[in-house]
Amino acid sequence: MTLPFTGRLLGAVVLSALSAFIPVAHAVEQAAVKPRVALVMKSLANEFFLTMEGGAKAYQKSHAGEFDLVSNGIKDESDTSNQIRIVEQMIVSQVDALVIAPADSKALVPVIKKAIDAGITVVNIDNRLDPGVLKSKHLSVPFVGPDNRKGARLVGDYLAARLTAGDQVGIIEGISTTTNAQQRTAGFKDAMDAAQMKIVSVQSGSWEIDKGRAVASAMLNEYPDLKALLAGNDSMALGAVSAVRAAGRTGTVQVVGYDNISAIKPMLSDGRVLASADQFAARQAVFGIEVALKMLKGELPQVDADNVIQTPVELVKAP
Repeated sequence: MTLPFTGRLLGAVVLSALSAFIPVAHAVEQAAVKPRVALVMKSLANEFFLTMEGGAKAYQKSHAGEFDLVSNGIKDESDTSNQIRIVEQMIVSQVDALVIAPADSKALVPVIKKAIDAGITVVNIDNRLDPGVLKSKHLSVPFVGPDNRKGARLVGDYLAARLTAGDQVGIIEGISTTTNAQQRTAGFKDAMDAAQMKIVSVQSGSWEIDKGRAVASAMLNEYPDLKALLAGNDSMALGAVSAVRAAGRTGTVQVVGYDNISAIKPMLSDGRVLASADQFAARQAVFGIEVALKMLKGELPQVDADNVIQTPVELVKAP
């Protein structure tokens, strides 16, 4: 049946209105889709990263209308291959942003490139990806985190003021292929060299309590005149405290750490640990998530000349 002219005209107007509405409705629907942010951390056996995850989840809960969060971690600090697999899973899941604390500063770069090539916004937290390797892959990934060398120098200087020039000290560092381990060791060395202490040993405790205890025990046995142990994180400091106690050296060998986890606080209170550095674990991932969300909106992060957004780090000392 052929409609009269007025009917055909009305139909055309209706169809035109509908066709104009459909793109608008689609745009509204698209705008309503929240971005998915993946947080990929290191070992969740480490209290620092559990605190980081808790802070991220609390932040997402209070900003539930802005983004969804997927959080993952690995079983221990050296489980680099599994962290790579997690990132690959996030790529397949098509998350919008990836906020990562890499277990290895160099080994994670290739999979980070895959994520960026897949259109995922990437922000680096906690342990900085190696700038040289990133440059070789033509990648620009902002690092959001504290100046680890500065934090370790604060702790080292505080310790040095309680020692005598020439005293023997040992450094228990994290995994040596990670930038934050290297920077904290450098900060400790800066402080010890400036105060003319004698660094007799630098060994890796792999960020873990048991390995920190084993390294500390070996140093105490080898160097009976050792006066202090500088641990690159509080987990290793916990192990060092245990080794000092087992060796009967409590009160004669000072221990310092880094992270200010809750497990270290009673030891700061009673003097078993002299000092630590607080880099605000509950906010670490949040700082990165905030940058990622801004980048997803097309905002360029306010980085320094080294592509870094610095976050706070403060000395925490025994009362």
